[in-house]
Amino acid sequence: MQTSQEHHSSSSLHGLYHQPLQEIDPYRVQHFHIIENNVCPDTGSQGTTVSFQPYPEQPQFFTLDSSPATVGYIDYNSPSATSFLSNRSPFSPQVSHSCLSDQHHSPDNTYGSPASGSSVADNGNEFKHKLREIEISLLGSESGIVDSCHYCPNSGIHTFVSGCDWNQLVQVYPSLDLRKGLIYCADAISRDDMTTAVDWMELLGKQVSVSGEPIQRLGAYMLEGLRARLERSGSSIYKALKCVEPTSSVEPTSSELKSYMTILYQICPYWQFAYKSSNAVIEEVMANEPIIHIIDFQIAQGTQWEHLIHSLARRPGGPPVLRITGVDDSQSFHARGGGLHIVEQRLTKCAESCRVPFEFHNAAMSGCEVERQNLSVQPGEAVAVNFPYVLHHMPDESVSTQNHRDRLLRLVKSLSPKVVTIVEQESNTNTSPFFTRFLETLDYYTAMFESIDVARPRNDKQRISAEQHCVARDIVNMIACENAERVERHELLGKWIRRLSMAGFTLYPLSTSVTNTVNDLLRQHFHVNYRLERRDGALYLSWLDRNMATSSAWRC
Repeated sequence: MQTSQEHHSSSSLHGLYHQPLQEIDPYRVQHFHIIENNVCPDTGSQGTTVSFQPYPEQPQFFTLDSSPATVGYIDYNSPSATSFLSNRSPFSPQVSHSCLSDQHHSPDNTYGSPASGSSVADNGNEFKHKLREIEISLLGSESGIVDSCHYCPNSGIHTFVSGCDWNQLVQVYPSLDLRKGLIYCADAISRDDMTTAVDWMELLGKQVSVSGEPIQRLGAYMLEGLRARLERSGSSIYKALKCVEPTSSVEPTSSELKSYMTILYQICPYWQFAYKSSNAVIEEVMANEPIIHIIDFQIAQGTQWEHLIHSLARRPGGPPVLRITGVDDSQSFHARGGGLHIVEQRLTKCAESCRVPFEFHNAAMSGCEVERQNLSVQPGEAVAVNFPYVLHHMPDESVSTQNHRDRLLRLVKSLSPKVVTIVEQESNTNTSPFFTRFLETLDYYTAMFESIDVARPRNDKQRISAEQHCVARDIVNMIACENAERVERHELLGKWIRRLSMAGFTLYPLSTSVTNTVNDLLRQHFHVNYRLERRDGALYLSWLDRNMATSSAWRC
């Protein structure tokens, strides 16, 4: 998540390369597609996959297109489509277990819908019976919305869902618990119960809205991730949206992406938290160093270092010599509207105006490709390394034997830096199986969408675009993709502490001065529900009681 007024990157608040919001009220986008013989990102095996058709009178609220190439659609109301969607044969055991469910998911997991069974309602009470079942599954047995009908505890969700008149059900049952419904749908997918999953998607699709409450907005993107997982198109979405440059007039331009980042930078403290805390630590550690070399593994627009240059210019006795090496990739290239020479020109101009001796080094490659010779480290300089929301993108030992995450840390250790600053989302999605990861993603992004909600009206088109282009893609990636195709792999601070300790680093406790710097930022510019806590030598940024991000510093 990288946001500044001209700042872009590629993590959970990173710029999202996606079609801009269409001007339709209330920002609902219909969803038609089918993918045939699509390659499963997990195994490379092929299989026919299903897709869905929304009811004409009930437009779907989805905002992303799960299919890169639309070749048609299945009419869900037709007998042939119903038969096809109810038939498990398109999902062979090999495809189902490797691509749709997680092999680590426990068969003993009972979280979600009850086991399959038969309905006991007669024709006259059939609809009431089905309504009562869905009420009990979502609200519990104490709810009294529907009475005078018999409930069979062994009948499954898909039994009554597949036979219901969905338009009638939604009209009679507007108080659907969307969060629980999403969980039931994900649970069905994790158990390879495609019939139940499709039924839930039909119902949930009528409840989500990109201009609604936080759970409705998040639900639109969570549901899209589930749909993409079912269709095995999550990787296609992520790659399509991670374009190097616009390929059509409907894709966001560089200036549009910058504007989306500006919105989130202004209304959320996540990136300013990273900038302020890292800069304060670097300036504190480098207080007496005459030559400072900062290696930034996510340079983006370089905005962070303008603030540091201004601060170094005020150093008693004169400013130090400042060298900055910027690591870059094609995604930031597009968001910036050009290569790293743009950052160099910007920072050089800033340094000249502040009379700070300055040199910029270009390392135009992703972090996975960086080698020591790319970093231009020179004798006699004090090195600081900055990892702002970027390490979780490095695949670790669970993805590849190359283990770029630990390799990069060992490389940095070999530079003997005076300080390493790391800011990461406080979330656990790296090695979690699908269903556990879905629950964690739902919990984390519920808090994020609630934090965004207090800053802008729900029908604000700029906020809608910012969420679509800066958050949604990462949600889809975490839910729909597996193995190397899943690049959003967050770890909790406790895991980072163990990983960095094994690489030979020691935690550098953040000082009261650093804490006060960030506290001032939160008090002056952001909602009172944001909290800051210094714990175990690190800073935790929270929304209410949910930890959202951590900032830590390390020394060799």
